[in-house]
Amino acid sequence: MSETTCRGRGRPKAVPDEAQRALIVACARELFLEKGYGCTTTEDIAVRCHISKQTLYRLFPDKSAIFAAVIDGHSRTMFDLPCDCDNLPLDEALEKMFKVNISEEAENERVALLRLIVSESIRFPELGAIAKRNGYERLLQDLTGWLACQRARGLIETDDIDCAARMLMNLIFGSIITEAVGISEWSGAAKRQADIRRCIAVFLNGVRPR
Repeated sequence: MSETTCRGRGRPKAVPDEAQRALIVACARELFLEKGYGCTTTEDIAVRCHISKQTLYRLFPDKSAIFAAVIDGHSRTMFDLPCDCDNLPLDEALEKMFKVNISEEAENERVALLRLIVSESIRFPELGAIAKRNGYERLLQDLTGWLACQRARGLIETDDIDCAARMLMNLIFGSIITEAVGISEWSGAAKRQADIRRCIAVFLNGVRPR
């Protein structure tokens, strides 16, 4: 028997850290939605990923850091910037940024995570802080920068670009969140799209040059 045969096939090929991180985030998201944040342990996540807890802790210091990574990914289901929209009319550009035409399945997923954040933040206040820091504030910064560019181009008028960006975010995300927590209810994708388009129209009617 040759020396090569005796050695067997060698060690399994190592999975890159980036791929491991993505797997952990995806599995954690599934578990958070299935069981809730509080009832999900790092051991649960490691088992779902088929990795050791040692590997998990090498990539993420704790469960809250994993949750922060889930929010990072979730924020792009809520808002997409930068995107290729500079040559679009303002209303179409904002519809693209705020993902008005998101699929029904993707809409259900983002609403489910919003419900998780709202419900679990009562027991775990740090989750609200993470969602604000890694989600809302990052998106607000991106939107403020984009609106500032539109003001420089003479396409909108406002004396307070920060306030304008916050107002638009609150208009649109407020309608999504009230639906997520059951205060209001969309009767389907067409109603959701129409409501968000109305929010965009109200905002643009207020900032377009007269």
